[in-house]
Amino acid sequence: QVQLVESGGGLVQAGGSLRLSCAASGRTFTNYAMGWSRQAPGKEREFVAGIEWSGGNTYYSDSVKGRFTISRDDAKNTVYLQMNSLKPEDTAVYFCARGSYLGHGRALSDYHYWGQGAQVTVSS
Repeated sequence: QVQLVESGGGLVQAGGSLRLSCAASGRTFTNYAMGWSRQAPGKEREFVAGIEWSGGNTYYSDSVKGRFTISRDDAKNTVYLQMNSLKPEDTAVYFCARGSYLGHGRALSDYHYWGQGAQVTVSS
């Protein structure tokens, strides 16, 4: 069974930074695409960032490109999302996700397992 546990959310002022972490259980990480999505109140879930199974390529939504960085540490079965220059419109619940085996993880449809989410609130 796939288990993904997010941590690192919280309240931050606009312009600040946060780093989200997602720990995956067992043999559920290596060779899989990993990613992050978010959902704000009253809005649909949207793709934020993805990293392919090898870590060689990363993908970002236009709204976070240049501000957020996704990375992975296969030795720790952990994926990270470094969020800089945060804006109030980044406020949402952020979900870690596991994609396909040897996948790229370019879009929301590439992901099949989700964590419980971590709240990120950016005050103006």
